[in-house]
Amino acid sequence: MWPWVSREHTSTKPAKEAPWKGVIPRELEPLFGPLEVLFVKAESSLESVPRLALAVGCFTLGGVVTTALVRFQGHRFKRLRNADWLTPDVLNGKRVVKGVVTRVGDGDNFRLYHTPIFGGHRWPLKFRTIPTTRAALVSNTLHVRLAGVDAPEASHFGKPAQPYAAESLQWLTNKILNRTVYCQLVRRDQYSRVVANVFLPVWWKPFSLGQNVSLEMLKAGWATVYSQSGAEYGAIGEEEFKRQEAKAKTARVGMWVNGELQETPAEYKKRLGSPAGQADSDLETGTDEPPVRKGRKRPGIWARIFGRK
Repeated sequence: MWPWVSREHTSTKPAKEAPWKGVIPRELEPLFGPLEVLFVKAESSLESVPRLALAVGCFTLGGVVTTALVRFQGHRFKRLRNADWLTPDVLNGKRVVKGVVTRVGDGDNFRLYHTPIFGGHRWPLKFRTIPTTRAALVSNTLHVRLAGVDAPEASHFGKPAQPYAAESLQWLTNKILNRTVYCQLVRRDQYSRVVANVFLPVWWKPFSLGQNVSLEMLKAGWATVYSQSGAEYGAIGEEEFKRQEAKAKTARVGMWVNGELQETPAEYKKRLGSPAGQADSDLETGTDEPPVRKGRKRPGIWARIFGRK
């Protein structure tokens, strides 16, 4: 009787049941026994944690997850539209982007339309298409320069074309135009082109990026090894590049059909000189592409959302 309470009426607070109780079939409940023990332990542990510490921990965890998601979005969702979108963290020699070659401008450079994994350009999440007009592509593509090779110079800036320039251009066009390639971005050169190690996926190399396009061009005899300052050869290395060039020269394939070149691309450019700030002709517009204005920063998030396209 009150105020005295009998012992049978005294009991501890009943433990809460696991949230899946009554939801899953009874036959499967024994399998969730260990999970129920962990659930009860976690609940009791949280009750002993001060509310302020719990709030700070949740806030910190949320910040870490948000940062990770932003970085994941930047690598997997964000499309690199042109050279203005290239930041130093992208040009570190480790970032590999996938895209479609929309135009081959010369024997050693081309235009790439970047197609990120979750950008809506690939099945089964394909809801975007690649532009086909030159005007749309010029501001939405990366101007890529093949790393480690130098192809015969085409006619531009009023200068005559080198021998085998047309054949070199045709070889690269047949090899990569309208095809998907991987580009390992290295740096941006003085003409605002992206120097990259380019790989063409092939079915007999399922566990790699594919064929190195620069190396294949040397094997076919349509390019020489680029040995000027800032040359990049990737994991293959300069020695292998030179070895493949020597093999093509010995076999007299491509432009080595006569054994020797009257003038290499490097000698040609040195003899005629390259006007400062001018790159190779960009056949996508039919004109010489002006260099990107220096110091121009990548547009901010609000400008990209609400600004003009």
